[in-house]
Amino acid sequence: MSDLLASTLQHLHALVAFDTRNPPRDIGTGGIFDYLHANLPGFDCTVTDHGAGAVSLFAVRGKPKVLFNVHLDTVPDSPHWTASPFELRVSDTHAIGLGACDIKGAAAALLTAAAHADGDVAFLFTTDEEANDARCIAAFLAQKKPFDAVVVAEPTRGEAVLAHRGISSVLMNFKGRAGHASGGNAATDSALHQAIRWGQHALDYVESQSHQRFGGLTGLRFNIGRVEGGIKANMIAPSAEVRFGFRPLPSMDIDTLLATFRGGFEAQPAEFQETFRGPPLPAGDIAGAEARRLKARDFADEVGLTIGNAVDFWTEASLFSQAGYTAIVCGSGDIAQAHTADEFVELAQLQQITQSYMHILKSQAR
Repeated sequence: MSDLLASTLQHLHALVAFDTRNPPRDIGTGGIFDYLHANLPGFDCTVTDHGAGAVSLFAVRGKPKVLFNVHLDTVPDSPHWTASPFELRVSDTHAIGLGACDIKGAAAALLTAAAHADGDVAFLFTTDEEANDARCIAAFLAQKKPFDAVVVAEPTRGEAVLAHRGISSVLMNFKGRAGHASGGNAATDSALHQAIRWGQHALDYVESQSHQRFGGLTGLRFNIGRVEGGIKANMIAPSAEVRFGFRPLPSMDIDTLLATFRGGFEAQPAEFQETFRGPPLPAGDIAGAEARRLKARDFADEVGLTIGNAVDFWTEASLFSQAGYTAIVCGSGDIAQAHTADEFVELAQLQQITQSYMHILKSQAR
């Protein structure tokens, strides 16, 4: 095992041991942030509490042109873990622990890279990526700090990802009229029947978009995640709640899609609320998005990263892109391991990403 990998694993062992699950996002300004601060000598560090467990650490060395963004919060663990999710287990090929892939492995690699490579650089560590109440990035973007490029360290197997889907989450309510189910009016009066008809129309519409393409991505991703309502089998349901989400291509307009889902079908909801939105990467209209993609490609080439394919999952890189920054996604691990029981990252990936981050830092040396 190389000294670099040993250092990264030492940091990862410490980071995994901190409980940063979100929810409940019971995270303060000490704990994991004390560890980061102690392991970033020579950096000017500012810890900010944004409320409700959303905490950020902004660390600066020199006069950087590149910002690395890493979220420290994880999803909750499941009952299917075979050992404690907070104790890193290392085999000959893998490191297993909650957040090892998504994305404390990348955070550990950055700590190692910063200790072994000179170069002006800035890190933004956050704790609110895994829930629909993001505050850290918004507060940071409001400061309009100048950077030439932003690297968001989500799992990409060490490749530079220049494009991914957007995301929108929606809460809807359908209103019906309670009554006895023996009557012939259930088809029109039941809120649940309305919701089911809406769902069929929505699925047909999504299928009609399967021919759409952008940068290797195909179609519109769509999921009805929750349907709840009604009282019992012999009563017409007076109300129903539906939660759904969709992930558009960068070439698709989220507002246009929302208008279609809200009023474009025969069955229409009584209430309709978008609860979360994330733009695609790159953000902007088609011309603007392509210009940002080309700048991101030039940056990746400049710092020696292999350029990968566009991906279906969403990241906060799009928020930086929307704010006008050149943004890429590049981190260790495979997204297939994120949010799973016994989540792991390959040791070869940790070694590679540590070396890649070091190379970026060295390219920024004065």
